[in-house]
Amino acid sequence: MIFGSFFQALGQIGDPRFRRVLLLGIGLTLALLIAATVGVLIFIQWISGDTTTVWLIGEVNWIDDLLSFAGLGVMILLSIVLMVPVASAITSMFLDEVAQAVEDRHYPDLPPADPQPMGEAFKDTVNFLGVIVAANIVALFFYALFAPMAPFIFWGLNGYLLGMEYFQLAAMRRIGRKNAKTMRKANRGLIWAAGALMAIPLTVPVLNLVIPILGAATFTHIFHKVNARQAG
Repeated sequence: MIFGSFFQALGQIGDPRFRRVLLLGIGLTLALLIAATVGVLIFIQWISGDTTTVWLIGEVNWIDDLLSFAGLGVMILLSIVLMVPVASAITSMFLDEVAQAVEDRHYPDLPPADPQPMGEAFKDTVNFLGVIVAANIVALFFYALFAPMAPFIFWGLNGYLLGMEYFQLAAMRRIGRKNAKTMRKANRGLIWAAGALMAIPLTVPVLNLVIPILGAATFTHIFHKVNARQAG
C-alpha cells in the first residue's frame, strides 16, 4: 500500500495543478532555507567581528570571504536539520490543494471535501509544529547518548510524528477530526512505516525539497485505501 501510494503520487507530477503546488512548495522551502542560512551567517559574523585573530599569524580579515564560501555548506546542513519542521509547515499549507488534485484524478466520484475552519487549521499547524520541534530538542540527548543509532532514532521519531500529522490532515478533510484520530490510532503501524520512509529522504539534500508535497499526496492515497478497506 505504501509503495503503491508513493508511485501514484510520483506519477502525478506532470499534472499542471499538482506541478504548480509542487513548485510553490519547493520555492517556499528554498526561501525558508536561504533565510535561515543568511541568519546563521550574520550571527557568525556578528560574534566573530570583521577580523579574527589566529595564533602565530595575528589578525586576519578574510572572514567575509570564508563565510561566503561556507554559505552553501551551511545551507545544505540546515536543509537536513530543518527539513522536518519545514515539512510539517509546508504540508499544513498545501495539503488541501494537493489532496484535491489527487482526488480529482484518482477518486473523481467523491463528493466535495469538508473545508476545515481557518482557526482550527491554524491551531493544528501550530500544535503539530510545536510537538515536532519539542520532540527533536529532547531527542538531541538520545542522539548524543546513542550516537551510532542517531539516524535510526531520527527517522523513527520523525517518521511517527510526520506520519501522524500527514495522515490526520488528509483524513480530516473527509471524515472529520474525531474519526480521523480513531482511524489513525487503528492504523498506527502502517502510518509510522509510511512516515519513516518519508523521513529518510528528508535527510538527503536536494531530494528533500520535493518530499513534503509528495508525502502529502502519498498520505492522501493511503487514507483513501485504508478507508476503502475498512468500509469493505
